[in-house]
Amino acid sequence: MSLEGNKAIVRSFIEAYNGRNLDLFDELVVPDYVDHTHQQQGRDSFKQLFTLAFTAFPDWHERIEDIIAEGDRVWVRVTATGTHTGEWNLSGVSMPPTGRKVTMTMVFIWRIAGGKLAEGWEVDEELDFLKQLGVIEYTKKGKELFPEDAG
Repeated sequence: MSLEGNKAIVRSFIEAYNGRNLDLFDELVVPDYVDHTHQQQGRDSFKQLFTLAFTAFPDWHERIEDIIAEGDRVWVRVTATGTHTGEWNLSGVSMPPTGRKVTMTMVFIWRIAGGKLAEGWEVDEELDFLKQLGVIEYTKKGKELFPEDAG
């Protein structure tokens, strides 16, 4: 598959989950998909992750900022936004809705095989995400060092 073809697969995947069309995962993701970030294997586990996320953040949306392809890999940087209005599983702990809006930058790396996503990695600013949800806050020293962020 061409580099542009690989990028098109990733764009289609992001459009599918932005549109809540998890049925398209069958066309876009291999059955034995490996999610290195969440340490899961299998397309069904991957779908379940999105189902849980959409329960917690029903308006979750990712906008592609940059997309780069090299060989069988595609890197994409997105700006994600959502409102925490549903129950969220935070590392095995159930977190009730906060009603807070979050914005975060995320980078995904996907390996494409046979025209489908085969492996994935995610890099994001989880600490800032948790701060936006109100789960953590700066210490007194942190508020002194970062007064603009401590709000």
